[in-house]
Amino acid sequence: MPAPGVTWQTELVRVEQLVDEDDTSGPDMNQPVPPRPNRATRRALKRAARRRK
Repeated sequence: MPAPGVTWQTELVRVEQLVDEDDTSGPDMNQPVPPRPNRATRRALKRAARRRK
């Protein structure tokens, strides 16, 4: 632990990256998020996951 009154030397570093608008390697940000599965589907997926163990 530093002594009281000691200042830390910090340096701000930018880590952002510029992306071309033509680069569409990822999902389209303008598309809506798909809806969450309903309760019956979620339960069926959990049941299937338990059986795979």
